[in-house]
Parts: sequence; structure tokens; C-alpha cells
Amino acid sequence: MHINLLETFRSISLLEIVATFMVLFAIIDITGSIPIILSIKAKTGMVNPEKATLVSFAIFLAFLIFGEGVLKVFSIDINSFAIAGAFIIFLLGMEMVLGIDFFKHDSPGGGTVVPIAFPLIAGAGSITTIISLKAEYQTINILIALVLNMVVVYIVLRMTTRIERLLGATGLHILKKFFGIILLAIAVRLFINNTGIVLPHGS
Repeated sequence: MHINLLETFRSISLLEIVATFMVLFAIIDITGSIPIILSIKAKTGMVNPEKATLVSFAIFLAFLIFGEGVLKVFSIDINSFAIAGAFIIFLLGMEMVLGIDFFKHDSPGGGTVVPIAFPLIAGAGSITTIISLKAEYQTINILIALVLNMVVVYIVLRMTTRIERLLGATGLHILKKFFGIILLAIAVRLFINNTGIVLPHGS
């Protein structure tokens, strides 16, 4: 037990945490969801930041811990899933950069749990990403990055109106395009690393 804990702490990498944080931040895109959250808030009267954050974190955690086991039931290896995830991340990036819709974001019901916690925060793309990242990074680093992202999600949900005023429509638009490009680069990297393709001058 003591040895396992020591090995876990040795696996902690600031570089991996930062990289994973950026991936999840871009995929979850909580800042880009501010207009949607404001619309839901206007219709339902209120949004519970604590509940939305905890429910979405529970969904992410379940897939982080048990996602790989579920894949084994279907005889799918993590590398194959990572490649499938790369395609989804690529399409999400294209959505953000080009401003077109590949995915339908509709869901029954409304309010804090549906559709904010799921599928707005913990959606198909972010859940796929969580499992896909296990092919690249240590689980402990993904978990730390996930917790940090949930802190950001909570803060944004608490300060939605204030952040929208601060960034403005132009600021939110630029942020969305920037992280869209990051997602495209991440998708290419995931695809290359899990297919064994070697690019010229690649490290």
C-alpha cells in the first residue's frame, strides 16, 4: 500500500497536468457555454453551480475509473478508443474554428443536471477525451487536471454574467477560436501517437 502510494506520487508530472488541463478545458469549453447557460438560467430561473459541478465531476470520475473496464467488455483496446476519440476531438475543434455544427446539442428536460451537467459539461466529447487521455497520460495527472477544471467550471457557473460582461462577445469569440485550434492539434497528436505513424522531423 505504502509502495503503491509512493509510485503514484512519483507519477505526478506538472507537464502532464498542464497538458491534460488544457485538453479538458478546451473540450469542456465552459467559457464558450456561457451564452447557453445564461439562456437556460433565463428559462428555469436559476442554476445551481454546486450541483452542476458535482454531478459532472461524478460522471467524469466514473468514466476515468471504469471506462477502460467497459471497453474490455466490448473487446476494444484503449488505443483504438483513443483514435476514435481523436476523430471526435477533431470535429469539435472544427466546430469551434469554423462555427458550424457537426453535433446536435439538444437534450430532453432543462436545468442544472440536464442539460448543464450533462451533456453541456460532461458530454460525449469530454467523456471520450477522458478515456482517450489514458492512452497518453498517467491517471493521477488526469485526475488532478480534472479537479482543477471542475474548480474552473464552478467559478464560471458562479460568475457567468460577470465573465460575459468582462470578456464581451469578441473576447468569447476569440477564446473559442483559439481553443478550437488547440483541439485540432491535440486530435492530430492523439491519432499519430496511437497509430504508430512517424512524421518527418517528428520528436
